[in-house]
Amino acid sequence: MIARGTPAPDFSLPDHQGRQVSLADFSGRKLVLVFYPLDFSPVCTDQLSIYQEVLPQITDQGATLLGISVDSTWAHRAFRERLGIEIPLLSDFEPKGQVIRRYGAYLDEVGHGNRSLVLIDADGVLRWVHESPSPLEIPGANLIFDALAETD
Repeated sequence: MIARGTPAPDFSLPDHQGRQVSLADFSGRKLVLVFYPLDFSPVCTDQLSIYQEVLPQITDQGATLLGISVDSTWAHRAFRERLGIEIPLLSDFEPKGQVIRRYGAYLDEVGHGNRSLVLIDADGVLRWVHESPSPLEIPGANLIFDALAETD
């Protein structure tokens, strides 16, 4: 996983509607990146549903939450609709996992990202990172709140 205190690697990825979203779009704001394995898997469904429940509190703390996986924009759109979530989902589909790799969260042996969280501050610096020991372990929303409190 990428180290705290380093500049966040730049990215530009399509969201669930095919619009390009870049790191620069969040300049001057806190950004939480949620790397997750795959849309529609049971564990990912639980993880993003939990984050959706607390999204207003994350936003109230001045942070934006973005999900990133190797799924296509079409899969992201269907996944969001199925779960009823508002969290923007970015597609690191082609070249597969390029951005996830830059952040050190890609698992070559399974071909997708690990469950990892990254907090980027308003200046574009990584202030906090969390990598789950296994793609089956959901990082709780409390970790996000602890990271936001730690970096205030």
